[in-house]
Amino acid sequence: MSETGVWGLVVETTVGTGERKHTEAQVVGHVTGSREEALAELERQARRYSPTHPLSPKRRRLLRVGDGCLLVVDGAWQSFITRFTVAELLEDSAAPKAPEPVVEAPPEPVPEAPPPAPAPAEREPELDADGVPVRPAWLGRRDLP
Repeated sequence: MSETGVWGLVVETTVGTGERKHTEAQVVGHVTGSREEALAELERQARRYSPTHPLSPKRRRLLRVGDGCLLVVDGAWQSFITRFTVAELLEDSAAPKAPEPVVEAPPEPVPEAPPPAPAPAEREPELDADGVPVRPAWLGRRDLP
């Protein structure tokens, strides 16, 4: 087992009662780092964990075991256990894909800007045969209401 890696935090708990009592497991988180860091986070979660059974807990004991913790909660008639385990993640079929490296394309050459159009005051107005401007000077002005 490697010392640094990705560690899954697994919680196995007793659910149901009577003949329907069974254990279910779920991964409640991941820790990237050392096994000791993962164990510390697992212990924090174990201390805060509140199991659904028993409904009226009489006694709660949190025990350290080699790969995690064991929580034993005594109820009025039965005891319920929750096991907290650190396990090294070896494979995850639903892990997000690593992003592909981004290859930057060379910048495209900037086309030369066309020469600026002459300002309206600098342009010679187009005149009709009688010498009257084809386009009135006020047409297209933005400073008029």
